Amino acid sequence: MIFQGNAIKVGRNIDTDQIIPAQYLTLTDSKKLGEHCLEGYKKDFPELLDDKTIIFAEENFGCGSSREHAPFAIKGAGVKAVVAKSFARIFFRNAINLGLTVIECPEAVENVEKGDKIKINVDKGKIYNKSSRENFKFSPFPKMIKEILMADGVTGYFKEKKS
Repeated sequence: MIFQGNAIKVGRNIDTDQIIPAQYLTLTDSKKLGEHCLEGYKKDFPELLDDKTIIFAEENFGCGSSREHAPFAIKGAGVKAVVAKSFARIFFRNAINLGLTVIECPEAVENVEKGDKIKINVDKGKIYNKSSRENFKFSPFPKMIKEILMADGVTGYFKEKKS
């Protein structure tokens, strides 16, 4: 899997309320949730997100309550992947389960600037910053996790396995 896009940066301890504020939890359509993604972080942030976005975050991204709406909203906004120094454990698992690529790579977060052109090769565990011409490595996912991500989440994965 290869993703390309533009870097957007957020800070540390971005909790699930900031990712998708509670008043939108009644929404079930990912695109509608995506319209409000990271609105709790900055009111106009959803306008910065599209299918060419890769989010780079500091430590503890996705902390707070265990709401699956958070990675669902990020996907609904069109975001290709989230790269962070670290993730809250339950958010990380929810993201994988819903088919959102989440990568821990502190070095990349430190060295990427807003607007940088990014290429991520998930299979090789490499992030390439086209703007600065820097490469960063991360641990590639185990085979099963890659299969879940490629199937757009566990539901798709099990549907594929069943047929």
